[in-house]
Amino acid sequence: MKLKGTVGRSDLEGGYFTFSDGKTTYKLEGGGADLLREGVRAEVEGRVRSDSMGIGFGAPALEVAKYKIL
Repeated sequence: MKLKGTVGRSDLEGGYFTFSDGKTTYKLEGGGADLLREGVRAEVEGRVRSDSMGIGFGAPALEVAKYKIL
């Protein structure tokens, strides 16, 4: 799956990064320091993990395979 969107940050449970394509917000898993900054626009390729439970409170987890900063 390939998505274009914006990186955000949630402060729940110590904090985690999110990725929103304007329709869905995902909990971001993986990526480098250049991606993991609030406000970064990127194209992310990866898979949505349905087997992951955690602090995302219902947000699907997006496991990053590769990305490009826009």
